[in-house]
Amino acid sequence: PKMKEDNCLHAALICLGMLYYSHALTTEKLNHSRPSLHGHHEKGKEGQVLHRSKRGWVWNQFFVIEEYTGPDPVLVGRLHSDIDSGDGNIKYILSGEGAGIIFVIDDKSGNIHATKTLDREERAQYTLTAQAVDRNTNRPLEPPSEFIVKVQDINDNPPEFLHENYHANVPERSNVGTSVIQVTASDADDPTYGNSAKLVYSILEGQPYFSVEAQTGIIRTALPNMDREAKEEYHVVIQAKDMGGHMGGLSGTTKVTITLTDVNDNPPMFPQSVYQMSVSEAAVPGEEVGRVKAKDPDIGENGLVAYSIIDGDGMDMFEITTDYETQEGVVKLKKLLDFETKKSYSLKVEAANVHIDPKFISNGPFKDTVTVKISVEDADEPPVFLKPSYIFEVQENAASGTVVGKVHAKDPDAANSAIRYSIDRHTDLERYFTINAEDGNIKTIKALDREEIPWHNISVFAVEVHKQHQEAKVPVAIKVVDVNDNAPKFAAAYEAFVCENARSNQQFITISADDKDDSANGPRFIFSLPPEIIHNPNFTLRDNRDNTASVLVRREGFSRQKQDLYLLPIVISDGGLPPMSSTNTLTIRVCGCDSNGSLLSCNAEAYILNAGLSTGALIAILACIVILLVIVVLFVTLKRQKKEPLIVFEEEDVRENIITYDDEGGGEEDTEAFDIATLQNPDGINGFIPRKDIKPEYQYMPRPGLRPAPNSVDVDDFINTRIQEADNDPTAPPYDSIQIYGYEGRGSVAGSLSSLESATTDSDLDYDYLQNWGPRFKKLADLYGSKDTFDDDS
Repeated sequence: PKMKEDNCLHAALICLGMLYYSHALTTEKLNHSRPSLHGHHEKGKEGQVLHRSKRGWVWNQFFVIEEYTGPDPVLVGRLHSDIDSGDGNIKYILSGEGAGIIFVIDDKSGNIHATKTLDREERAQYTLTAQAVDRNTNRPLEPPSEFIVKVQDINDNPPEFLHENYHANVPERSNVGTSVIQVTASDADDPTYGNSAKLVYSILEGQPYFSVEAQTGIIRTALPNMDREAKEEYHVVIQAKDMGGHMGGLSGTTKVTITLTDVNDNPPMFPQSVYQMSVSEAAVPGEEVGRVKAKDPDIGENGLVAYSIIDGDGMDMFEITTDYETQEGVVKLKKLLDFETKKSYSLKVEAANVHIDPKFISNGPFKDTVTVKISVEDADEPPVFLKPSYIFEVQENAASGTVVGKVHAKDPDAANSAIRYSIDRHTDLERYFTINAEDGNIKTIKALDREEIPWHNISVFAVEVHKQHQEAKVPVAIKVVDVNDNAPKFAAAYEAFVCENARSNQQFITISADDKDDSANGPRFIFSLPPEIIHNPNFTLRDNRDNTASVLVRREGFSRQKQDLYLLPIVISDGGLPPMSSTNTLTIRVCGCDSNGSLLSCNAEAYILNAGLSTGALIAILACIVILLVIVVLFVTLKRQKKEPLIVFEEEDVRENIITYDDEGGGEEDTEAFDIATLQNPDGINGFIPRKDIKPEYQYMPRPGLRPAPNSVDVDDFINTRIQEADNDPTAPPYDSIQIYGYEGRGSVAGSLSSLESATTDSDLDYDYLQNWGPRFKKLADLYGSKDTFDDDS
């Protein structure tokens, strides 16, 4: 049917074109005498006549249908000039876009053909230039002019969506017509020609839940109260069709995945009405007892549940918290339990949504309750003291065995086992106390001294007789009560000074006292003089009634020559019951003072010394000088005697020699630095040199004790005997012997290690540099000189 419509349209266009062409030709001939070029449309192509000014040809616009697949080239149109008489002298030339490749022209007839299939979506039009020239001379007969060949569209492209798959979300229970998402498709055909690009949307899959607007592609909900808990995800297929959706149009589809998002439209609910739990009475506060869980099909924050205890006799003993990871209510112990007091508890637990949507408040209430019954299990508990701690008092110096106090513990279990008590000796290392194992009475073992330890902190254990592992511990603080057993004493070691010119009733020192007892048995202190010296003519005492006393001078004028030291006894009493007192002695020195009362000297001898030296001092100085002279004379005499030997030794037996270590020596010719005789071994005279590097073959015998030498003993023999004993003792190193390093031993198979004879051996070493080392190395230079020098000397 479409081809028929196109043929009719083409025929009508050809007729109109011929009529217009005839009219234009007549008008052109009447108005102009210049030749003109005509364009003819073929095969029903629709043409458009353009008014030409200053030109001799008619401008035309040509059309060609895209995607033509016929066997022959498509005739686009025909060019004809008014001056073309048909004799073949005019040649038509075509140039521009696609000329010679897509479009070709018959140079004689002016017919233009399309040789290739055209696609409007690739190129919608082509601009070409036509010209008529003389065939023989190629002289242009008319100026060139442009014309356009438009590619006429056909419906050859289906609609395409921007995305192959779409994803969208919409809240559950949304109202009908709620917009979900808009899908968009595009068509590559010409939207200005026909209905090839006019699209219409429709839904192929997803009814009756969703619908789509035909013109806009907006997807909307089609059913009310869609429940996410029933179905969460929907798959919808949308189609876009061109030609306005009519038959014969091309179409494209896309998939849309629509997910229902959650809203809080479901309350939490417990799966059971009662929970049974149990807990041991030995459980500690904070320990978990059990868990409850209310199920809420909502997800995310809409499914969050908070738990609370709203009623029950265990509200004070238990608590509940929410585990937001598992959405469970955790029942925990809040206080200690006692099986013997109460064996079961009941709780009413509520679970409620945290976030409530006002839109669905009518679906409420969004909470649920459940009963939790908790039974307490009996446990073997340790003994329990009646008090968490004990404080007792005992007087110091109390006799051994004095009762301090009593502790008491009991077995909280129904068995009520017997209890045994003991003291933790780590808290009573000095063993001041003991406890009766059966009744818990604490007694002293020895007397206590408050001034040494005022408080004793011990710990008492209580264990069950038949279950030693069940143990309890309680702290016991024992205060030692003070008794007045310490007399007051001087607060410091006082020493007073009084001037010789002191006036009567002049105060020269203030004293205070100290008492080790508690304040109840200490101050106020009372100061007084003993009754026997209360009428002392020298000094008197005044009690200041503030725990201090002042000592005053009773008479005027003291003399150091007569008496420079006075001892004043003072009695100090405390205020305890009974009162304690002590007599303390105050030392008073008489000193010389100036007119202002400042001390000058308190030494009695200094007062009687003259300006010069006394006879005793002169004698002492002379005695020291004589002693020094005697010491000098003795030192000189002893030094001279040391230079003469007491016993004459043989020259070869001399062992002492002073070696000067800071002198390098002058070689073998230098005999002044040491005595060569000291290197000789006395044993070498007899032809035997003892080995010092090996252990003697005979077993060492213990050296007998020193025997008194006879009167005719020779000192030389005595020393040689001791040397022989030291040489034969393998356990004692020969500290006093001289080592003979020149002796290498008897029968040694090893050659000499000395390099003194190496001058005659063949050696590649060059020792000529020894000549430059100075006179001290002249001997070595002669021994290790060059070979030539050595041969010449020979």
